[in-house]
Amino acid sequence: MTRTRVALTADGRVELDGDVVRARRLPDEHGRTRVALVASQALLLAGDRVRIEVEVAAGRSLEIVEVTGTVAYDMRGGQATWLVDVRLAAGAVLVWPSLPFVVADGADVLRLTHVELAAGARAVLRETLVLGRTGETGGRVRTTVRARLDDRPLLVETFVAEPAAVVDPALLGGSRCLDTVLVLGARLEHPCALQLDGEGTMLRGMSVHAHDADLGDVLAAAVGVVAPVPLPAPRPAGDALLPAADPFPPPAASWDETATRPG
Repeated sequence: MTRTRVALTADGRVELDGDVVRARRLPDEHGRTRVALVASQALLLAGDRVRIEVEVAAGRSLEIVEVTGTVAYDMRGGQATWLVDVRLAAGAVLVWPSLPFVVADGADVLRLTHVELAAGARAVLRETLVLGRTGETGGRVRTTVRARLDDRPLLVETFVAEPAAVVDPALLGGSRCLDTVLVLGARLEHPCALQLDGEGTMLRGMSVHAHDADLGDVLAAAVGVVAPVPLPAPRPAGDALLPAADPFPPPAASWDETATRPG
């Protein structure tokens, strides 16, 4: 099994470790620490077992950026697994808008995502499953998401797509792409949203092509709910009435000059 670990510590340090899926620090944006995930070789192939661990300390905010999508290739009877384990401390925030995960003909993939949120923690996760590349019907994929908030179950869901069922109108209405935005630890008000029993919201879009199932606006709204862009600190009252400081002030008068200046 290959393992990638991303940890944002209480003092703001970022601990990164990984081989096949490598983590790289990016410049911060909107008050969030940003880390990119980069595959160093073709993924996924038969026998691959990828595990990604993400930890965010209390009060810290992290964004995971995927540089490219992932393709699960023909495994010729084999299988691959993709495991994600997320742990958010009290008040922590995670934003992870993952890129499309393509399940090619002949692929057989097990995806497991576990998210553990302490009280006050919030997360936005996006998952886009695409059944097959151009001209394909796609392989087999089983994806399970389990989320717990403050030690209580928040969501348990399993989705299974079989190759023979892709053309079945009962599955995705004949679509090949399932796009999901999941908000955990907060609620996003939207007319098409599925509100969880606890603090959470799920929104989905289905389409024939990945670029048609565009939940970009929903994603932006979700991020705004869980990780609003911090506003600049307000200026003290009266600052607006003060003149701007001169970048080249005249030299201060010496003691002698001040003493002899005419009154």
